[in-house]
Amino acid sequence: MARGDKTICWANSNSYEESDIVIVGIPDQSHSHSIRKGTALAPNAVRDASNKRDVYVENKIRSIAYTNSGKNNAKIFDYGNIARKDITKIFAKFAKDSKIPITVGGDHSLTTPLIKSFAEHKRPISLVYFDAHPDFLSSTHDFYGSVLYDILPYIDKKSSVLVGIRSPEQEEIVNIQTHGIKVISPQDVQYNGIKNTINEILKIVGSKTYLSFDMDCLDPAFAPGVSVPVPFGLSSTESLAMVNEIAKHGIIGMDIMEICPPFDIQDFTSHLASRLIGEVLSSIKDTKKITKIQKK
Repeated sequence: MARGDKTICWANSNSYEESDIVIVGIPDQSHSHSIRKGTALAPNAVRDASNKRDVYVENKIRSIAYTNSGKNNAKIFDYGNIARKDITKIFAKFAKDSKIPITVGGDHSLTTPLIKSFAEHKRPISLVYFDAHPDFLSSTHDFYGSVLYDILPYIDKKSSVLVGIRSPEQEEIVNIQTHGIKVISPQDVQYNGIKNTINEILKIVGSKTYLSFDMDCLDPAFAPGVSVPVPFGLSSTESLAMVNEIAKHGIIGMDIMEICPPFDIQDFTSHLASRLIGEVLSSIKDTKKITKIQKK
């Protein structure tokens, strides 16, 4: 269970062994260079928001807010929070036990050890990376701005895509062009439409898709409480449509990063992350089929 805090409201099982999907928090911001600090507070802030805003009690009956499809009867377990140093060991266990982890960070550098852990068991990995920034710096390593470069050996570049990018550095533009990874900007989504964008993403990704979602891919109007807010971002409904369809396609895991509660407004960003998790849980395709894919 979550250490010293509530379990996320979407959890419906008290047993790790019987679960299909595990929620795990990693309250670590040690590899962030952001002026805004506080992403280590995010895992429990998201749990707290889920219980305050997505749970309704009437006549002592507790019910959870309805999510979009609800067709999946998966067992969901809140594993609690873990330390960065324990990622490799714990995520190897998740892979061995055929669990689908949904991770709440923390700064985005956490995706690097997560992907490395997955790659030991599930290559080739298709990465769908939602972010305002490409995180593709190569002159400096092992921090939140070098994630894409650090994980290049562990992903399939031809079946990976960056979504929401609108604030690249020159070095990152060169790296994107050199390695040929597809980029979809918020303007692309507006020009081409959400259906065409979703179809384009699904044509690119493979059967072993990992979804990494930096909350700053969203416009600050929807997610003010992030480490590095950037204007002209995706809307919450655009992001939801894309994430839902990717989840329906099938994912081996997902992370949500860079929520910064000290800079949030009335928990809007933490609540949005909670609902995003709930929607993914309800959209994720049949977990038995996913388990079979993982074991190949």
